[in-house]
Amino acid sequence: MSEQHGPGVRQHNPLTTRVNQPNREEAVVRAGAHPIEDERPEDWGWHGRAGKWGQITGWIMVLAILSYLWGNHEARMEDIWLVAIAGGMAGMLIWDIRRKRTAWRP
Repeated sequence: MSEQHGPGVRQHNPLTTRVNQPNREEAVVRAGAHPIEDERPEDWGWHGRAGKWGQITGWIMVLAILSYLWGNHEARMEDIWLVAIAGGMAGMLIWDIRRKRTAWRP
């Protein structure tokens, strides 16, 4: 039994080849094809900004989380978590507004 089997052993597939790519990790390529030389971010999907709708949705989510403060629970431990999460989200939204306003500055 000279063959090794298990999770750490690579099996050779005759339909693929392994290719070393410069400045990238090793690739597995189908027989008869060549590896992708360069991928643009736009090839993977939409890379726009959420803009004002992202801000509006974020603030609605902060209000939705704070609305959980009113309920039929007696212990107030979860209120600390709700306020902390809503505060963190509000902080990120405020940081985003400030970052957009000063984006043109060096």
